[in-house]
Amino acid sequence: MFTKEELIKLINDADAVVIGAGAGLSSAAGFEYGGKTFMDNFKYMYDEYGYQDMYSAGFHDFDTEEEKWAYWSKMIYLNRYKFGAKDLYKRLLKLVLNKDYFVITTNVDHQFQLAGFDKTRLFYMQGDYGLFQCSKPCSKETYDNKEYVLKMVEQIKDNKIPSSLIPKCPKCGRVMTTNLRCDDTFVEDIGWHNAKHRYDEFILKNKDKKILFLELGVGFSTPVWIKYPFMQMTYQNKNAKYICIDYSNPYVPNEIKNQSYSVKDNIEKYI
Repeated sequence: MFTKEELIKLINDADAVVIGAGAGLSSAAGFEYGGKTFMDNFKYMYDEYGYQDMYSAGFHDFDTEEEKWAYWSKMIYLNRYKFGAKDLYKRLLKLVLNKDYFVITTNVDHQFQLAGFDKTRLFYMQGDYGLFQCSKPCSKETYDNKEYVLKMVEQIKDNKIPSSLIPKCPKCGRVMTTNLRCDDTFVEDIGWHNAKHRYDEFILKNKDKKILFLELGVGFSTPVWIKYPFMQMTYQNKNAKYICIDYSNPYVPNEIKNQSYSVKDNIEKYI
């Protein structure tokens, strides 16, 4: 069985560490999209529409913008602003703090930065709950939304917000939306492109070195961003190591088994 001591040794021996993080990491840290959290905050979405978790409810075709933003403002608040950094993320930082590291993540909850990870070593490639964009992008700009979100949450009544609080694009006046990759309208702003460039440069700089790819809680819903590239880069570099820790499906292909560790267990147990 793969042990915590082996994980620490692999990190210490590596020239560079790349953390690839998916939803499973935040789940292990204590974020809950369904269950009690959902029922405590969105029971009406279950009673009226049958939804049982925040992710599914987010795809609901709301009748009005007032109802839509009552839901989304509270959802963003719960997953982006209500809590500080989770302890699991703080412990993960301690493991790599003295290493040459980089993080690529599909998570949009900002936990890495809240925990103290260097923001120049982070690539949030699926967006950020903390940003709005124009719903029909008239520019490649995004906008910090904390002030918007807090005002909306404070004034929710009967599962609606006042019409005056519906967020509008400052350039064209259209209703804004969340900066989350869900279709081809996702805005990749200058911050996104700068982060991608830094990530690409990091990978290039370390491509033949003893690089450790540490994949945490990445499933198969969007494997093309983290999982498959990590496997491919491990295959192309005999000095690389690949660790996949995931409670559901820590798959490792035969081609890199001798360079890999597959751990089907709770991430919390190892970090």
